[in-house]
Amino acid sequence: MAGTIKGHCLCGAVSISVSQPKQSVEICQCDMCRRWGGSFYAALTGESFEIAGEVAITVYRSSDWAERAFCGTCGSNLWYKFLPTGNRSFLAGLFDDAAKYSIEKEIFSDEAPAWCQLAGTHSRQTGEEVLAEAKAAGFTFD
Repeated sequence: MAGTIKGHCLCGAVSISVSQPKQSVEICQCDMCRRWGGSFYAALTGESFEIAGEVAITVYRSSDWAERAFCGTCGSNLWYKFLPTGNRSFLAGLFDDAAKYSIEKEIFSDEAPAWCQLAGTHSRQTGEEVLAEAKAAGFTFD
């Protein structure tokens, strides 16, 4: 991890800077992410972040454990926040520099539609494996 990358929504009303970004993305193939964005969710994380344009942001509580945000002006999806930990990931597509990042792992890979199968040797976890890992870490889902 090195430096800071900057990204923005389609209209530019919201901009995000991520410091020390992880040089890979995590792909989520779950049904909810696919419904939210029309395809898989490519998550980018880093050590810290700054957001400008908060007035344009709309936050939606998508489940008991998560919220998602989007630009209220252009509709660009911005982030996913896991409420039990407060951890937030941003859509990799917001950042030009993220185009060179590789896939670290794919979660809920068993829910991927035929038209969204990703090639490569990255790690793949089924939904059952992801939920078992979360429960083992002490998270509960209702």
